[in-house]
Amino acid sequence: MTTKDFTANVISATKVVPDGNFKDSKASGIWDINEALDLIKGGNWPSTANINPSAFVGALFQTHLYIGTAADLTITNNIDLSGKGGLVWTKKRDESGNHHLFDTERGVTKRIRTNTSAAESSNSEYLKTFNSDGFTIGSSGNNNNTYNYVSWTFRKQPKFFDVQTWTGDADDNRTISHSLNAVPGMIIVKRLDGASDFITYNSNGSIYNQMVLNSTAANNSDKNFSQIATTSVLKIGHIGGTTDVGNKNNETYVAYLFAHNNNDGGFGEPGDQDIIKCGSYSGDGNATGPVIDLGFEPQFLMIKRAVGGTGGWFIFDAMRGIITGGNDNTLQAEANSAEGTGDNRILLTPTGFQLETTSSFFNDTDSTYVYMAIRRGGMQTPTAASDVFNVDIGASGTADDALGVTTGFPVDMFIHRDNYDSGGEGFVLDRVRGRLNQVDTTSAGDEGNYSTNNPSLDSNAGLINRSGSSQNLNGGVYFSWKRARGYFDIVAFAGSGSNRNISHNLGVAPEMMWIKCRSSNSRDWEVYHTGIGETKFLRLNTNEAEATSSSRFNNTAPTSTVFRLGNNDTVNGSGDTYISYHFATVAGVSKVGSFTQSGATNVACGFTGSTPALIIFKRTDATGNWYKFNSDRGIVAGNDPHFYMDTTAAEITNADMVDPYSGGFATTSNIADGDYIFYAIASIA
Repeated sequence: MTTKDFTANVISATKVVPDGNFKDSKASGIWDINEALDLIKGGNWPSTANINPSAFVGALFQTHLYIGTAADLTITNNIDLSGKGGLVWTKKRDESGNHHLFDTERGVTKRIRTNTSAAESSNSEYLKTFNSDGFTIGSSGNNNNTYNYVSWTFRKQPKFFDVQTWTGDADDNRTISHSLNAVPGMIIVKRLDGASDFITYNSNGSIYNQMVLNSTAANNSDKNFSQIATTSVLKIGHIGGTTDVGNKNNETYVAYLFAHNNNDGGFGEPGDQDIIKCGSYSGDGNATGPVIDLGFEPQFLMIKRAVGGTGGWFIFDAMRGIITGGNDNTLQAEANSAEGTGDNRILLTPTGFQLETTSSFFNDTDSTYVYMAIRRGGMQTPTAASDVFNVDIGASGTADDALGVTTGFPVDMFIHRDNYDSGGEGFVLDRVRGRLNQVDTTSAGDEGNYSTNNPSLDSNAGLINRSGSSQNLNGGVYFSWKRARGYFDIVAFAGSGSNRNISHNLGVAPEMMWIKCRSSNSRDWEVYHTGIGETKFLRLNTNEAEATSSSRFNNTAPTSTVFRLGNNDTVNGSGDTYISYHFATVAGVSKVGSFTQSGATNVACGFTGSTPALIIFKRTDATGNWYKFNSDRGIVAGNDPHFYMDTTAAEITNADMVDPYSGGFATTSNIADGDYIFYAIASIA
C-alpha cells in the first residue's frame, strides 16, 4: 500500500495499469499527472481510440435500411454477429410482408415470424451467414428485388441483450441461465417446433405483465408475475403458470432478453451511460401528451397498449423517420402490413420522448402503455473527419444514379447548395425534421418544402433517391454531417418566450450554434460563437457585424449538457418552433476558432498536414460575408472557388482568398483586415 498527497486530499491505493478502458479494467488507484503521461507515452492509458467498441450502442444495435435484390445480399452494419452472437429482425416496408427473426443460437436459415404463431421454418435462402460485421441474406430472406426493407440487429452484450434456447422437460422449477447480467426489462419467449404465441413479459417495477407479441390483446391481468427472472436465470417453471408455455416436455424454445438500464448501464466514453430502457407510462388523452424521461435520446422505440384496451406493437426508429412536427413511420410487430406514414405520434427529445397524439394506441386517458427504448448512436468522439463529414459535387447538367450522394455513413444533416455555377439557395435538411422540411441559410423565411426529386436521408450510406426518377444533382454541392459526441449535435425545440436552459447531447460545451425559427417568417438565423462570446451574436443569413444582446443567449455560455436562451423571438418566441445545430472542436477532426487578419495570416487548426475539407469564416467587427470553401472545388495556392452562405450568388472563381497551410489554412491579403470567427473540418481524402 502506498500513500500520496494530492492537492486537496490524501489517496491511498495500489495502482494497476489500466487495460483498454477504466470501466472494464481491473485497474485501481490514482495517478498524478507525470505518471499518467508516462502511461500515455507507453500506450497504456485509455483513450477514445482504444476503448472497447462494445461500450457504445453503435456496436450493439443498428437499424439498417436496404433495397432487395432477389440475390445474395450482404448487409454491413459493423455488428459482430459471428463472434459475439445476436438477433437479426427484418421487415418489408413498402407493401405487406412477414417479420423475419433470425438468431445465432438457432443458427442460419431458421426463421420465426412475429406476425404469426407458426412454428419455426427453415430455408437455405433465408439468412445465409452471420458475419463479423453484419449478415448475408439469401433470395428468400426478405429480399424481393427493388423493394425497401428495414433490419434491426441486436448484438449479445451484458446489460443490453441476450438469446437463450432450451428443450423443455416439464419441470415446474426449471431455470435457464442467461448472460444479461441484469434483471431483464423485457422477455420474449417462443416455442419453435409447433404453433404457439410469442409470449412477452414487460417489467413494470417488480411485476412482469404478460402479453402476446403476435396479438393486439391487452395484458393478461390474471398472469402478472413477480418471479420470472433474476440477473442470471429465467424461471421457466413460472412462465405463464404452466409448463406448456415455456417448458413442455421435449419441445424447443427460444427467449430474447432485453435489459433495463437504471443508471447502471456502464456504456459510453465516460463509462456511466444507459443505452436501453424498458418501462411504462400512463396516457392522458392530450395532444401534448406525457413526457417520458429516459436520460437519453432514443433511436428505436417499441410501444404497446397494455392496460385499458387493445393495441398493436408499434415500432419506430430514427432511420425510417421519427419526425419533429411531422408524420412518423411505423411498423407493427403483430401485423404483416406495410409501413404506416400518415400520422404524427412521437416527439423525440434530448432526454427521452413525448407523445403528440390522442390516439388510443398511444395516449388514451387511464390506459397504461409499455415501451422499449434504445439510445441514439454517436456516443463516441470521432477520430477521422471522413467518418462524420462528406462533400459531394454534382457535375453541371448531369444526373446521378439512385444513390446520388455516397458518404459511407447515415447523414444526420446536410446543406444543399443549389447550382454552384449559376447561384442558388443553401437548403439545410436534417433527420430530426425529416427529409422534406428545409430551411435556407440565405433567407430569414420559415421552413419550406424540399422537392421530392432531391435526395432523401433514407439510407445508411448517404443520400438516396426516393422519387422514382433519376437523382438530379446537376451542379449542386452537398455538405453532409453525422451526429457524434463532441463534434456535432441537433436539437429541435418549442419556444417559451422566457429565459431558459435546453438540454443537448453534444457531450461538450458547443463552441458554435446556429438557431433558426421554423414556424414564422422574418426570423433570422442567430449564431453563437465562442470567438465573440455569449453577450453577442451573428446572423448566418446576413453579412452584418456582431451585435450585442442579452436576449439571445441570456449572457450565459452553454455547458456540456445545456445551452442558454433569452426571450428574443428569433431564438425562443412563445408558440414558435426552432431547430439548432451545435458544433465543437475535435482534435484532428474539426476546429471552431477565431483569428485576427493582418495581411496574409496562418490559421492553425491542429490538423495533420493536409488541406481542410471545409472552411467557413466570417468577419465580426465589421460587415462581411460568410465565406465557404471546400477542397473538392479547390483550396489551392491560387484562385479558390467559393461562395457565400448568406447570399444566393453564384460561386466566385477568380479570387485567391485562402492557401494551404500545414495543420490548418492560410488567408491571403485579399481578405480584409479585421477580426474573424471560423469553422473548419479536416481532410476527408
